[in-house]
Amino acid sequence: MMLFSEARGLPVTAPGVAGPLGTVTSLGVDAASARISHVRLRAGRLRRETVLPWDSVTTAGPGAVRVRAPTPLEQAPPRRELLGHRILTDTGTEQGTVLDAAFDPATGRLLALFTSRGELPPARLLGLGDHALVVRAS
Repeated sequence: MMLFSEARGLPVTAPGVAGPLGTVTSLGVDAASARISHVRLRAGRLRRETVLPWDSVTTAGPGAVRVRAPTPLEQAPPRRELLGHRILTDTGTEQGTVLDAAFDPATGRLLALFTSRGELPPARLLGLGDHALVVRAS
């Protein structure tokens, strides 16, 4: 198990590439499948952002995120941060804010969301938009 907050700031490395490709700025989530879909990282002198698909990640651990090949996504998904996002139920009830999320570093599957109102199971996720994370009402 690993937390989103632990992944932030980790170096991203690839075999055959000298030095890190950059550092993790955030992890993108596909709410429908409750899995990490991509990794955003900052790299280079101009600190440009690169988006790599989660499928390219071989290992994610306390020291680094390792990828097979640094092939960025051609079309980067919209930037929607899970951490700090407001939570609403499908009936419109406020459910707090996402403080952190636990995931399986081998598969990218979400294990739990930690919110300002307690733990939320990922099976309740419906969608992540600009305004809020939408979950099924319990």
